[in-house]
Amino acid sequence: MFLEPEFWVAVAFVILMVIFAYLGIHKTLLTTLDHRAARIKAELDDAQRLKQEAAKVLADYRARSATAEREAADIVANAKAEAERIAADAKSKMEDFVARRTKTAESKIALAEAQALADVRAAAAEAAVQAASTILSQSVKGQVADDLLTKGITEVRQKLN
Repeated sequence: MFLEPEFWVAVAFVILMVIFAYLGIHKTLLTTLDHRAARIKAELDDAQRLKQEAAKVLADYRARSATAEREAADIVANAKAEAERIAADAKSKMEDFVARRTKTAESKIALAEAQALADVRAAAAEAAVQAASTILSQSVKGQVADDLLTKGITEVRQKLN
């Protein structure tokens, strides 16, 4: 048994363990392992906290995204309604403009017709006066003819104009 190498390995191991126990290496080793375990636990806690913060940020982002989408939809709906209102207003203004222009044109036409009618009447009156003047001057002679002619011309002009 003393000649077998396994025995001497076991003896060396026991001696090494006694030396480690005497020097307190087991306490240092346990302390180091405890510190490492505490550090790993702190890292895990930190990772859990970061995960929760990330979940909160994600939820906040999703809420903001939904709010932004609703606002965008509202803006689009308002813009469409405003465009329709502007189009209806423009159509109404265009119809009013066309109606006013038509009325103005009709009144100008009526005025031109009245002016033309007055011009025709004036020309007819002038022609009638000329014709009456010519007829009376040829048929009636003297002072009576001149008085009748003047009186007739004045009456015709007053009635026709």
